[in-house]
Amino acid sequence: MEIYHFTKESGKKISAFQSDFIMSRIIQTTKGAHIGCMHLEENGLIGYHQAVIPQLLLVVSGEGFVGTDRDEYVKVQPGDAVFWEKDEWHETKTDKGLTAIVIESEELNPAAFMPRRDT
Repeated sequence: MEIYHFTKESGKKISAFQSDFIMSRIIQTTKGAHIGCMHLEENGLIGYHQAVIPQLLLVVSGEGFVGTDRDEYVKVQPGDAVFWEKDEWHETKTDKGLTAIVIESEELNPAAFMPRRDT
């Protein structure tokens, strides 16, 4: 498990076309990707399972905990991106609720686009 961040501070200011915003790059794929949004309510859980394909979990609201070992978890919050390799066992849980975008693809390399978070 690796944790990156896509916060405003890690982004780049865009001014082309008279624009004024910050873009935080996340990922690029040349192969197909499945993208979904997960809504975990209070005390929600994405149970302990093996990643069928590389997965990138982007926390957009709320907070929770992720882990590859059921005895040790890392806190995650908005702006954090959790990456699991294919076949890696993992779990996500929350006490207060959490909303996340998940990207699954055979070809994910978040290190090429986002800085790692200091855990």
